[in-house]
Amino acid sequence: MTEVLLAVVAGALIGLSLGALGGGGSILAVPVLVALGQGPAQATTGSLVVVAMTSLAGAVTAHRAGNVLLARGLTFGLVATGGAVAGARAASAVPEPVLLAAFAVLMLVVGGLLAVRQWRARHAGPADRGARRAVLDDPIITFSPTFACQCPRALKVLVTATAVGLLTGFLGVGGGFVVVPALLIALTLPLDLAAGTSLVVITITSSVALAARAGSTPAPDWSLVAALTVAAALAAVAGARLADRVDTRRLSAALTGLVLAVAAYTAATALPALV
Repeated sequence: MTEVLLAVVAGALIGLSLGALGGGGSILAVPVLVALGQGPAQATTGSLVVVAMTSLAGAVTAHRAGNVLLARGLTFGLVATGGAVAGARAASAVPEPVLLAAFAVLMLVVGGLLAVRQWRARHAGPADRGARRAVLDDPIITFSPTFACQCPRALKVLVTATAVGLLTGFLGVGGGFVVVPALLIALTLPLDLAAGTSLVVITITSSVALAARAGSTPAPDWSLVAALTVAAALAAVAGARLADRVDTRRLSAALTGLVLAVAAYTAATALPALV
């Protein structure tokens, strides 16, 4: 009973983070499930259930608030599915301590990239911000009136989406601490739209990775997963509404701090098991 109550509290925090920031779901879900007695493989599988359902709830709310670029999110998510399947199949062949260590390294890298990007955004001039907005409004591929392709940007989307899919399938990380930076880098979206659009991508990649993992990894405790999922999905709706009222610079700082903090915790957990 105590474990279920802890799962509900943790689920609420996961949902608020995922709904408001477009990230934090997986990096909180995996350590929480491990702390509640699940193995790393069980935790990464369970986290996909939590994140897929929570992202779906948050995506609907974010779309109603106008913070989702649906077509770009669907395209990015569908491109990422190939990597998600390959990553999920590879995960079953890797020792669990290695999964946790890889998880920690990934978060440290992403946290560093976010910190650098945040610093650059603070020092960007009005001309730089205007140029980024122009790129956002400019389609990558058009078919009418004639076919046109910005192939370097299209290649960047292909490579980035495939990498996101691989990480989702391999580490069970459907969350936006991977997807939001990917959208910021590949599609040059402002943070508010990246956070909302990432929820569409996360829903697709997490669902595909979960299906690919079926039968190949140990099943988690489904009662804990259900408690996390219900609490997180309800909190994600509130988080998505909160995102529409909060300064995006504060959201960016919160996302960076969250990624780095959990990276340090996960690294401290994983390293002793590798020695």
